Amino acid sequence: SGKSALHARLTHSGAKSGPYPFTTQYPEPGMLRWEDVLFQLVDLPALSAEHPLPWLGSTLQSADAALLVVDLSDPDCVQHVESVQSILAERRVNLLTHWPADTAAATETVRPEDEADVFAVRLPTLLVANKADRLAHADTDLEALAELEEPHFPTLLVSAETGQGLDALGPWLWRALGLVRVYTKAPGKPALHDRPFTLRHGEQ
Repeated sequence: SGKSALHARLTHSGAKSGPYPFTTQYPEPGMLRWEDVLFQLVDLPALSAEHPLPWLGSTLQSADAALLVVDLSDPDCVQHVESVQSILAERRVNLLTHWPADTAAATETVRPEDEADVFAVRLPTLLVANKADRLAHADTDLEALAELEEPHFPTLLVSAETGQGLDALGPWLWRALGLVRVYTKAPGKPALHDRPFTLRHGEQ
């Protein structure tokens, strides 16, 4: 899907990428800078029933959200989205369509047996449609994907090759996660405006 190439371009992590699956073998962290805020993005190995990751569920316990990267030029991308959700569900990880800042009532896609599971991981998810540069009508193809995939995740059209859409990711995450900046100030000194803490609305 090109997720490692995306990760490298967004974070300058130097993550290894290649024109074949399973290039990434272990979690690869990197920092995405947007204005004066840093988001930690972790590149994970591709998900496949033939390539199980027994540690995946525990790794995602500390995540705030998920970016589900798909190759928009792949005719089977809808099936890949379904497969990823199935693999994650087996590890008690649910991908959700609604984000913390959403004000409208949302229908969650959590299985009834998972609602009472205190150890289940529930991640608001953005579907990142990569390789837009390979398609003459990428916007139309993304609309078709958004209609076919279930549930209907919010989507972002990007290209790791050309950089298309990548500038939108930082502000999108900031808004959707419902974050605010908190600037510290030592007594008698001006506030530090270069390294804020981040909190969600309503947190203390």
